[in-house]
Amino acid sequence: MSTNPAPLYTADQVREFDRIAIEEQGIDGYALMEQAGEAAFAALLSQWSQVRHLVVVCGAGNNGGDGYVMARLAHQHDIQVELLAVTPVDKLTGSAKVAADAAIEVGLTPANEIQWPQSGVVVDALLGTGLKGEVNAEKARVIQQINDSGLPVVAVDVPSGLDANTGCVLGCAVKAHMTVTMIGHKQGLFTGQGPIYAGEVRLAKLGVPNAVVEQQTPSSQLISWRQLFKDNPLTGRRELDCHKGQLGHVMILGGDLGYGGAVIMAAGAALRSGAGLVSVATRSEHVPALLAKYPEVMVHAVDGGQDVQPLLPKADVLVVGPGLGQSHWGQQILQQVFALNTPVILDADALNLLAAGRIKHNLNDRLSVMTPHPGEAGRLLETGSAAIQQDRFSAVRALQDKFHSLVVLKGLGSLVGFDQEIAICTDGNPGMASGGMGDVLSGVLGAMVAIQQASECTEFSDAVLTAVCLHSAAADQAAGDGENGMVATDLLAMIRSLIN
Repeated sequence: MSTNPAPLYTADQVREFDRIAIEEQGIDGYALMEQAGEAAFAALLSQWSQVRHLVVVCGAGNNGGDGYVMARLAHQHDIQVELLAVTPVDKLTGSAKVAADAAIEVGLTPANEIQWPQSGVVVDALLGTGLKGEVNAEKARVIQQINDSGLPVVAVDVPSGLDANTGCVLGCAVKAHMTVTMIGHKQGLFTGQGPIYAGEVRLAKLGVPNAVVEQQTPSSQLISWRQLFKDNPLTGRRELDCHKGQLGHVMILGGDLGYGGAVIMAAGAALRSGAGLVSVATRSEHVPALLAKYPEVMVHAVDGGQDVQPLLPKADVLVVGPGLGQSHWGQQILQQVFALNTPVILDADALNLLAAGRIKHNLNDRLSVMTPHPGEAGRLLETGSAAIQQDRFSAVRALQDKFHSLVVLKGLGSLVGFDQEIAICTDGNPGMASGGMGDVLSGVLGAMVAIQQASECTEFSDAVLTAVCLHSAAADQAAGDGENGMVATDLLAMIRSLIN
């Protein structure tokens, strides 16, 4: 399946593109800086065309130089400019010094303190991608002034204080309304805290030839439902003679006492995502509720591992974890799941039991998907959720290495790790911060994998990518009535609408 994903890069990769363009391609460094300043200024004017007052905050290096170019252009457009030089001009070198001198020549006066205006736009050209470690006290004070100004902010390349590789805030960061990033998209802008601080992200490729950028493999990629839905064999129009056997059999295992709603939601999601057959193995207490809600589901009451054993070989994919619990009942069911090689989706307490080391797994011998949130990921890697959020990309790779599984690390900018690659889903919204969303995702994953397994129409990883984006896009559609009060079952009708 061709997705045409948008490539993402680390800061070091983009710096290498810049170096190759200048040293090997013979492109003038200051000419690139001029292009960067012009692109960022054009983006600013496209959003705030009537701006009459600009505060440009400049640091050192290329980022500060881009800011000086913007300040000069704004002055030449008769826009009043306050130029805050956090690094003294006489300490600048190279292209940044040339850009600062050019700004001074047209009449601008860099200052180390300014009177912040009541209106206008702020340009953040303070730190860029070169920051190592936490923001120092001097820069933190300026960042606080920017954030306290109440003015819209355009960040140049990356918001100051944000790690361009991880999306983690290094002590404090500028909260931008727009980020104009140069040459290549930085992966940290799209996951973790990145989207919160970057705002709308626009790319300025500058004059760097495509051949230069294509020399390196992207560090990750952006995907969305908009990219995946077209001509997708998992969700496209069905042939006239299509039958349920070609659309796979999903078996969902879970729903310990008190947690029956989890398997009900997962079953509903699998049905609405187009699975041919859906079975549920759960506590007998939940059977009546499940049949009343979804008579299409084959429901099995199981008291333990022996009851579930003969049911498992009939399925194309096993979804284990929704409402599973960590009691002896849940452990027995998970043990039976690990006795087979059927593709498996692992969520919730299946992950917690795995993290506790109570059950031996065989994930290195089968197709599998793990869907942890940061807390579950932390337990699986024997650390905390804060450590996971510090570097979500490294966490995904560590989980893949440890468990030989595809990984969906949930959260803002959910990451999907597969085949030594990482994709970031750009769909989704804060309305998803409610119970049951993960259960619905498990059901969607089960359906997409079941269809893929039964029809062999595409790759296993394509099924996972499709499910993640479909789930989040359904949440975006459900948020049309507002994000507050959105619940997991609101997604079900939207899922059916999107796949059709």
